Amino acid sequence: MAASSHRITLGPLVAAIDQGTSSTRFLVFNSKTAELLSHHQVEIKQSFPKEGWVEEDPKEILQSVYECMERTCEKLTLLNIDISNIKAIGVTNQRETTLVWDKETGEPLYNAIGWNSCFWLDLRTQSTVERLINKTPGRNKNHLKHKTGLPISTYFSAVKLRWLMDNVEEVRDAVVSHRAMFGTVDSWLIWCLTGGKSGGVHCTDVTNASRTMLFNIHTLDWDPELCKYFGIPMEILPRVRSSSEIYGLMKSGALSGIPISGCLGDQSAALVGQMCFQDGQAKNTYGTGCFLLLNTGAKPVISDHGLLTTVAYKLGRDKPACYALEGSVAIAGAVVRWLQDNLGIIGSSEELEKLAASVGTSYGCYFVPAFSGLYAPYWEPSARGIICGLTQFTNKSHLAFAALEAVCFQTREILDSMNQDSGIPLTQLQVDGGMTSNRLLMQLQADILCIPVVKPSMPETTALGAAMAAGAAEGVSVWSLSPEDLSEVTSEKFEPQINPEESELRYARWKKAVQRSMNWETMEPVGSENVLP
Repeated sequence: MAASSHRITLGPLVAAIDQGTSSTRFLVFNSKTAELLSHHQVEIKQSFPKEGWVEEDPKEILQSVYECMERTCEKLTLLNIDISNIKAIGVTNQRETTLVWDKETGEPLYNAIGWNSCFWLDLRTQSTVERLINKTPGRNKNHLKHKTGLPISTYFSAVKLRWLMDNVEEVRDAVVSHRAMFGTVDSWLIWCLTGGKSGGVHCTDVTNASRTMLFNIHTLDWDPELCKYFGIPMEILPRVRSSSEIYGLMKSGALSGIPISGCLGDQSAALVGQMCFQDGQAKNTYGTGCFLLLNTGAKPVISDHGLLTTVAYKLGRDKPACYALEGSVAIAGAVVRWLQDNLGIIGSSEELEKLAASVGTSYGCYFVPAFSGLYAPYWEPSARGIICGLTQFTNKSHLAFAALEAVCFQTREILDSMNQDSGIPLTQLQVDGGMTSNRLLMQLQADILCIPVVKPSMPETTALGAAMAAGAAEGVSVWSLSPEDLSEVTSEKFEPQINPEESELRYARWKKAVQRSMNWETMEPVGSENVLP
């Protein structure tokens, strides 16, 4: 059907680039209603040159952004929506992924080094981490945590950048000849979109910077001592900006001249998109793993339970930074894939919900999916997965139910640690991510936490957060973040349906199962003293 010449006026629109590990998307929102009007998605190829290595082509990432922009603009035109109403663009991105490029040629000097679903494991940088830890007092991996909020780990950008400088001749030469620029994905995209080698803006925001290990979360800037520790020259680093200000203007394409004015790492963007602006509000993103962020307010809280301290957002140059505690559940959606691919008890993720709902209980069966150890709050790499409490009556439906409960129990363990660290008890949990389509999982989560679980009907909370930051920036000002002006978000609330005593009993049994899974990989001599009577 041909488009009418009459164009619809919807008021100011704001767009968001959502660049993730597996795809790039471009989404356009109505700034007055937060309604998603149109979007386009392009898949991104990951390459695995060696076991434990995860890489992406920076030029493919950039091209995917341009393609998504053009296709979305075409869709808006077909809907009779005037693209000249797009007033700003926000960027949200996979965090920690590390790039180095030549500022004179504009060419990447190596592939982007990403993160993998094993979370803390990246074989390429393990030796780099070991070398760094060996030179710290007491070989303490938390030696820098008072400044960074992070442990010394393969996960964060500084270690990947150090590896690139040590192992890639082109990177090393560019650093020596003052041609190198370092950045996370947001920096690369903003630099390219604002002109690249012809005056592109080299910047990042506080949320992405706080995941590098080079950034002081108290001073909100690069730290000379941290840079010296990793042996990284400060001149290659991007300028740190707030999450909501005009960084530069688009230099090409259908949206040329429009300001890029919002930037947040993906988990921070989801926190903003879920409107968790108060101390003690939290969101959990359910994907391959889970990412939980708890807003702790204007002061960073250093965890006693192995959680990360990160910058949640800073929504304006003159606005205060807000901080968050972050915890990760390594195996969430991944357990569904395991049941499907390894055991063959389900044919699809949708089947899991039906199977589990058919029994409505695990019948005393508990599943600890510690496939590569236990993460926060245990940090027990020698743990391995176990299924316990089996009886002759147990069948695949009970296993399916136990697998869903495992996701919920792991989430509760993180949130219990957050409550203890922050002193702020959680009253409800905001949720997003692919697994939230499983209604049984959401109900189980409410039952196990003994608090309501709230799922917005519009699932694109990460992109929404980036759009909100962009639209609220000084000089754009088409999206008010004042509590009284925030759009009412349609959501579904899951209330606890079991009594707290039942919830505590199930949680206690889960913790007992966790203890059984520990120390599995430790070498113990087999002798008569180890033989059970």
